[in-house]
Amino acid sequence: MASCFAPARRIWFARTKECRRPILEPRKNSTTSASLLKVAGLKAGYGRTQVLFGIDLEVRAGEIVTIIGANGAGKTSTLRSISGLTQVYSGEIEFKGRPIKGLPPEEITRLGLAHCPEGRQILQRLTVEENLLAGYIPGRGRSFDEIRTQVYDMFPILKERRHSLASRMSGGQQQMLAIGRSLMATPELLMLDEPSLGLAPKIINQIFEIIITLSKSGISLIVVEQNAAVALEIADYAYVIDAGRCSVEGGANNVLNDPDLKAAYLGA
Repeated sequence: MASCFAPARRIWFARTKECRRPILEPRKNSTTSASLLKVAGLKAGYGRTQVLFGIDLEVRAGEIVTIIGANGAGKTSTLRSISGLTQVYSGEIEFKGRPIKGLPPEEITRLGLAHCPEGRQILQRLTVEENLLAGYIPGRGRSFDEIRTQVYDMFPILKERRHSLASRMSGGQQQMLAIGRSLMATPELLMLDEPSLGLAPKIINQIFEIIITLSKSGISLIVVEQNAAVALEIADYAYVIDAGRCSVEGGANNVLNDPDLKAAYLGA
């Protein structure tokens, strides 16, 4: 059978406002799960340089949503715009039904949306425990000690090295610390930007097992990932971003198995 994406190839790379991206498969839970995050017509950039040109996406409660695309496509800028770190020119961003466009990043985090950035960005001169304290958000109904215990249960190496400087940890341990610090905010939605970047295959497997565990615990996730095949295997829904636009969306399994997308992003 011919790929359902193949006839729409011209749409994938279209640049006109009239063209609509193909949807490989609608959400199966579209009537049973509440929308947690909605982004509509998002245009954003850095000063006068626009990098996003009308991004639309949605995350429903309990989902793992992955965003894939080439380097420089706009994946990181999408997450930064949602979390208040990049200038938004126009469009709407709603979290739990509340508009959050223009809110300070710390207020967005306090609402329950955490962002684990690309490159980890941990505080190198502080200890593991001090990094976790830096990520803690009071007033979310849980104590620092309670959340820290859960983070240590998930990442035993962090407990073992809790008094070590972050700068003395391996890349994989630093990534675990970055995720643990984000969890200190008790998020309902966690956005992970390139969690496997620069890690050994064994550590990558551990990180994605952790992502699955987080999902089972009730946290919804957006995962931006260059390792598209692995991300699509664990995700429920996927968006492909090309040159600042959502070019394709659909069930992650459909995206994973589409021949044209395989050739473009999975090296198949």
